[in-house]
Amino acid sequence: MNSVPPDGESAMGDISRLAKILGKVVAPTTALTALLFYFGWSHAYWFFDYFGVNSTLLGLSTTDYLMRSLDGLFVPVTVAAAVGLLVVWGRVLGQSRIRPAARARLDRAADWVVPIAGVALTVNGLSRLFWKNSLNTALAIAPLSLAAGVLLLAWAVRRRNGTSVPGGPVPSMTWIPVLEWASIFLLVGLSLFWATNDYSAAVGRARAREFIANLSAQPSVILYSERSLSVNAPGVRTVRCSDRDAAYRFRYDGLKLVLQSDSQYVLLPAAWTKDNGVAIVMPRTDALRLELVRASVANTVPGPIC
Repeated sequence: MNSVPPDGESAMGDISRLAKILGKVVAPTTALTALLFYFGWSHAYWFFDYFGVNSTLLGLSTTDYLMRSLDGLFVPVTVAAAVGLLVVWGRVLGQSRIRPAARARLDRAADWVVPIAGVALTVNGLSRLFWKNSLNTALAIAPLSLAAGVLLLAWAVRRRNGTSVPGGPVPSMTWIPVLEWASIFLLVGLSLFWATNDYSAAVGRARAREFIANLSAQPSVILYSERSLSVNAPGVRTVRCSDRDAAYRFRYDGLKLVLQSDSQYVLLPAAWTKDNGVAIVMPRTDALRLELVRASVANTVPGPIC
């Protein structure tokens, strides 16, 4: 007689087949780099959007985006790892400490609670795609609801069918459990991607607000230019040098540096506010020279000398 493999072994075989299929479509390293790049792009976009600057104008490099992605991924990855450990430890402790009778009552309650919760969470997550309400607009609540709902429904279906994991033995149709695992991974993966993207964008905006809150403590910038830049921003003072032999004839005070990329400078007036502030984007050329002065000594810098 042919023996039927245990659910765990069957599931591992299904996951292994799915991994081989996905490995032929896209390399894991390429996919990870693409995800990090996108998270970094989202972080940068919303950071500079706070100042009214489109980040696509700044010529940020792939390295810039990858470095920014770490700021948006650190907390979600840490939380996910901690939750995973708590779930595993809770299951181990529960099996050893809960009495069989109490466990049986919990199992009977779970047969009703889990599918109801799964449907409610899945509907709440999907509803965000069609309309907004107070239950699906909080930070990352919709994607996390969708991911949790799909996992709960998958668990409930497997439990109802007498198996503990997706991909119970189906001797004549081996593609069904692989398709089931692929669908679950796709929905949960996209939901987590969606949640992390929302968080990354929120971090970008939060970092911009923090930068403005500490703007007075940021180093001041003295900008020198060969020609007039016609900078017209509140609090920025323009000084024209009287020395005709000076390499840089114009000096601009009252600026703060936000970014120096490969091709652009992003500057803000020291008195910048979100209501009436102007961001200044300038190309990096030999016609410009920047001097950075610590905020603590900015007021002691000599006046209009150039």
